[in-house]
Amino acid sequence: FNNAGPSVPGQHYMIPPLSRFDLEEVESLIADGRYFVLHAPRQTGKTTCLLALMEYLNQQGTYRALYANIEAAQAARNDVVSAMRAIVGRITSVAKLYLHEELETLADWALEKQSHIGALTAFLQAWTAHETKPTVLLLDEVDALVGDTLISLLRQIRAGYAQRPKAFPQSIILCGVRDVRDYRIHTAHHEIITGGSAFNIKAKSLRLGNFSQTETFSLWQQHTEETGQVFEETIWPELWADTQGQPWLVNALGYELTWELRALRDRSRMITLEDYKAARESLIQSRATHLDALTDKLQEPRVCSVIADLLEGAAVDSQYPLDDLQYIEDLGLITLRPQIRISNRIYQEVIPRELTFSTQVTITHDQPWYLTSERKLDMPKLLTAFQQFFREHSEAWLDGFDYREAGPQLLMQAFLQRIINGGGRISREYGLGRRRTDLLLEWPIDEDKGYLGPVQRIVIELKLLKKAPETTLQEGLVQTAEYADKAQADEAYLVLFDRRPGKTWDERIWQRQEQHGTWRIGVWGM
Repeated sequence: FNNAGPSVPGQHYMIPPLSRFDLEEVESLIADGRYFVLHAPRQTGKTTCLLALMEYLNQQGTYRALYANIEAAQAARNDVVSAMRAIVGRITSVAKLYLHEELETLADWALEKQSHIGALTAFLQAWTAHETKPTVLLLDEVDALVGDTLISLLRQIRAGYAQRPKAFPQSIILCGVRDVRDYRIHTAHHEIITGGSAFNIKAKSLRLGNFSQTETFSLWQQHTEETGQVFEETIWPELWADTQGQPWLVNALGYELTWELRALRDRSRMITLEDYKAARESLIQSRATHLDALTDKLQEPRVCSVIADLLEGAAVDSQYPLDDLQYIEDLGLITLRPQIRISNRIYQEVIPRELTFSTQVTITHDQPWYLTSERKLDMPKLLTAFQQFFREHSEAWLDGFDYREAGPQLLMQAFLQRIINGGGRISREYGLGRRRTDLLLEWPIDEDKGYLGPVQRIVIELKLLKKAPETTLQEGLVQTAEYADKAQADEAYLVLFDRRPGKTWDERIWQRQEQHGTWRIGVWGM
């Protein structure tokens, strides 16, 4: 399984790259001389697909296709001269690698004799004018560029557009995380220029999607075909729920499971659901680069406002501009259909952990304080301790926190994560429109047997109290009991965070027992 960089045929398990987009549509756009965008979240296979497309087009013999990653020009920031030197130099080097063409002389001429605002245009004109076939240029990581560098790139391409195909590429594909419409370009003179205005020749924007469910399972089954090692059938629905086909997650989970878990390098051993869950937790705890880069976007204001509502369980409605929702979907953080939600179950786990990571590591409470003589979690003792912790620290912690509305739930999740880390697991579900978060704690009672032995299963529902307390309480009891039934829990608790103004801590802090159906539910006010 490949968890870094482009996939290599014969070296990695792969879904055929050209099957991941509408090849007929791409060929039609190229034949019509169109300039267009291919975008997708990071590490979804864009580079693999572009390299495969270059090879395919060159094998067809109609075009001369060339792929170039121009991310190195990002370091130039607003230094357009250095950036154009980096971009032209990169195209020159890959032309030698993939097409066996020597373009150094043309590159030197363009960079030395032309103005920096026209060097790329001049180079592409001179190169394509000498070609016997129309040229197709595939530029990757375009949106990594910033400021005047990005504006210059887009405008120089636009400047040569009318000369295609005899003295400019027949077609250019711009590839990156975002659609060009989402480029918000800050110039050195503090202007803001949108990508659409700087590149108004875009014919279409194509989005590379996730693997389908069939493709996800097919990729993992390639491991069985290659090695003979079998996956337990109960893994498949969990794999789909966790990843929703996100290519990096699918591959990274496979790598974690079949290689990082050393015992499973024995290919005669069946891979069980419990093995899978261990690999999943290990991947989440690793804070891998992909996950870290993803959560870095959570600090952007237009991302924060939507994700905060999802974490809080609030309804996300038409108050948000469509461009913002599409941008967050392009980043891979949310899915808009059939209803808006965080993209997959692993991201549901990663986002609250990352938002509260510094809090988790600074909480001084230790696990042994909350274990009974039978090595079970003493939940009443733990929740009582959190009440006091919340009373002492929540206001200071929430002050200035971007996710203030979802802050109480996130703070409690940080507290629980700190207590059970390395010993148990927390799973999360968000009740969209119901201002609730459902937590399932799984705690192995026998350290030696782990999850293969007896496991304590605890449901905790976190709910914001913003209306009549009795109404919220009754709603919460119904929801907690439903979730406890679904999770086959041993214990059930409902935590109500009172956000009504003017309430004292003595009014907010309380606890009692409630009966709902067959469930005895502990209710805790905060």
